Amino acid sequence: MQTIKYIFVAATLATAVACTVTPEQKLAKKKEELTKLKDDRAKLNVEIEKLEKEIVKLDPTQKVEKPKLVSIATVATQPFSHYIDLQGQIVAEDISYVAPRNGQGGYVKAIYVKRGQAIKKGQLVLKLDDAIYQKQIAQIQTQLNLAKDVLRRRENLWKDNIGTEFDLVQARNNVEAVERQMELAKEQLSFTNVYADMDGVVEEITIKVGELFSGTPLAGYVKLVNSSNLKVKVNVPQNYLERVKEGMNITVNVPDAGKTIAAKITLKGQLIDVPSQSFYIEATIPANSGIKANQFASVQILDYSVANAIVVPVNIVQNDEKGKFVMVVAQDGKAQRAKKRVVTTGELYGNNLEIKAGLNSGDIIITEGYQSVYEGQAITTKQ
Repeated sequence: MQTIKYIFVAATLATAVACTVTPEQKLAKKKEELTKLKDDRAKLNVEIEKLEKEIVKLDPTQKVEKPKLVSIATVATQPFSHYIDLQGQIVAEDISYVAPRNGQGGYVKAIYVKRGQAIKKGQLVLKLDDAIYQKQIAQIQTQLNLAKDVLRRRENLWKDNIGTEFDLVQARNNVEAVERQMELAKEQLSFTNVYADMDGVVEEITIKVGELFSGTPLAGYVKLVNSSNLKVKVNVPQNYLERVKEGMNITVNVPDAGKTIAAKITLKGQLIDVPSQSFYIEATIPANSGIKANQFASVQILDYSVANAIVVPVNIVQNDEKGKFVMVVAQDGKAQRAKKRVVTTGELYGNNLEIKAGLNSGDIIITEGYQSVYEGQAITTKQ
């Protein structure tokens, strides 16, 4: 009886020990089981591959084709536009080089404006040396005073019936002649004041006090710019001569100003510039656009637009002896297969190519993997 008790106690202790397995022991056991299963799977895969090869050798029709993984997209109509991308420059419609009114000029005595200053038409800009004219006026004034004094004396004598009418008329003529000289001298003096001939901003002053001023760009000058009337001028390659016309819409982007505006071509040059093989176009910039003269601009000329077009990425279009084609998806029962579709292309802009014929809305095109598939190859879009 005592022996049975000992056996029972020992069995109980063994069971207790077995029931207290640690988590680390459980993890190690599961890893061991996983390793064994992977080994078994690898062995099975080897055996399966071996059997498949043996079956294909005995019966080639039993060959299993693995579908090619590709990316696809569904064709849909969309708006398509083609632009001619060019560079242009913003120029001012109204630019003036302040000039002396007598066309001769003179040495600068004073400058009354500063660069960047906004001025009005008729505002005094320069004063030319007037010493010669002031001296002439002083001399003529002396002559005029003398002529008037002689005339007054002749008139007084005539009242007293002294002297001849001829002397009186001659005295009057002398006064009138000297007065005309005075008017001419004063006019010459006024020419030493140089005025602005339009509203604008003083863009440049290259003349200095004491220098000879003639008002021409080849010498020292004062340049005025009116930025309220701006235009963009663009040189267009001559191969676009027939496509670009007055009235066409353009987009003008001025990066430095952070501005993008819409405009229309207002002028198209009719001559080809031989060195650049281009012709020019101009478009008026709306007033108060925040754009300055001489800024560079990117210009897009809209020369082609379709409301409902078939458009594909240009890179998926391939070439063979029959022409251009794309790879599309064709349904073969439950399977999907690659099929070559010959297409007629239209305009290209950026990465987008217009398809004129060969594709319809709803067709499924292969956009990735198209270069590595062949006609009739099974494909899949799943991993």
